[in-house]
Amino acid sequence: MKYLSRLKKLEAQFEHDRLDAAFITHLANVRYLCGFTGSSGVLTFSQGAWELFTDGRYTEQARRQVKSARVRVDALPPIAHAARAIGSRSKRSRGVVRIAIECDYMTLSLRARLTSELEQGIPRSRLRLIETTGLVERLRITKDKEEIDQIRNAINLASSVFPNVLHTIKAQVTENAVAAELEYLARKSGAEKMSFDTIVASGIRSALPHARPSLEKIGRGFVVLDYGVILGGYCSDMTRTVWVGRVDRALQDLYSAVLEAQLAGIAAVHPEVKAQDVDAAARNVLRKHKLDKYFTHSLGHGVGIEIHESPRLARGESQTLEAGMVVTIEPGAYVPGKGGVRIEDMVLVTKTGCEVLTPTPKELVIR
Repeated sequence: MKYLSRLKKLEAQFEHDRLDAAFITHLANVRYLCGFTGSSGVLTFSQGAWELFTDGRYTEQARRQVKSARVRVDALPPIAHAARAIGSRSKRSRGVVRIAIECDYMTLSLRARLTSELEQGIPRSRLRLIETTGLVERLRITKDKEEIDQIRNAINLASSVFPNVLHTIKAQVTENAVAAELEYLARKSGAEKMSFDTIVASGIRSALPHARPSLEKIGRGFVVLDYGVILGGYCSDMTRTVWVGRVDRALQDLYSAVLEAQLAGIAAVHPEVKAQDVDAAARNVLRKHKLDKYFTHSLGHGVGIEIHESPRLARGESQTLEAGMVVTIEPGAYVPGKGGVRIEDMVLVTKTGCEVLTPTPKELVIR
């Protein structure tokens, strides 16, 4: 990964914002900027230098993974060690010291500890903590070729599991058993872990968009499978809905309407289009079928190191899409007491339109 170029871009933003130092505490952002994958670490910038602070559990791991920043290991909590180092380094500064923090990821207690440690070297009258939002996420929103290749690998692995999972979906099998088999197959195929808690929802429970697998037997009706895997640090996300038992014509029409909406959403994806317009393209199809009131969530979201990233494809979102963004297109219709359908692909925004990355077919599978 191109860690040095990412750091340089961030340094340019620091200069533009007149920031003297920065604390990157969100671990997904730490990984994006320097490659460190441990569970305890703070990445800092001060006086032209990048440093990763961690503890003794990660001494060897950090030194192997991190080449773009100096690694510093101490028994102190990383935030305290980092704050003391920057506070000491800033003692000679006579003016106000402006230090960026990621306010979305910093608790009140962590901020208090940070301030206390910094004030050992910087008088309170000269210390300014600058609350930032999206400082690193703005870089992460578009993916480079290496990232796209890794995302594609994660998608292909998740998709490869689906045909084998279908064999486990039977009326007398529980949702929990299907989820267990799915996750076993994913790990056996090389997944690091699942991108999120796997969703398997059957029968009338398929009308619950985020239902967790239960000990209920699948029985007759729709089965929604929403899952993804992490491979090489990057997430995938897909949803397919299958039918078990004798076909219900009205519910089969429900599936066809959701598929039509999903295809309309995909067709709307191209550079310069607003996120809300992609959402509207799918939502308008469901409105035509008088199903829009049963579509209760946004159309999609960005995916990368984290399963939910910018941009968000939803009503009121005016952000324009750009080539290199990877988003989900996942309309659904959830009819209480009857069942629900969701169909989800991951899509890459290209210079001329988009590419559907998820290879799994979308015609209704009947078991």
